[in-house]
Amino acid sequence: MLYYALMFLVVGLIAGALNLAGVSTVAVQISCWILFLIGIVLVAIHVFTGRTATEEFRIARQFSGVMT
Repeated sequence: MLYYALMFLVVGLIAGALNLAGVSTVAVQISCWILFLIGIVLVAIHVFTGRTATEEFRIARQFSGVMT
């Protein structure tokens, strides 16, 4: 899904550079909606799991092999 969002963004930027206003507008709007939905899903997952930033940092350090 992120791949499609980035592809629509690239298509929109290229179409904008070529002065294809209609194609550019539609492609960038689709890209923005996809990225917005991905962000909402990630925020919802974060809220529902109840993890804090310090827990995430501790877990990341544990898996990176850094010893404290």
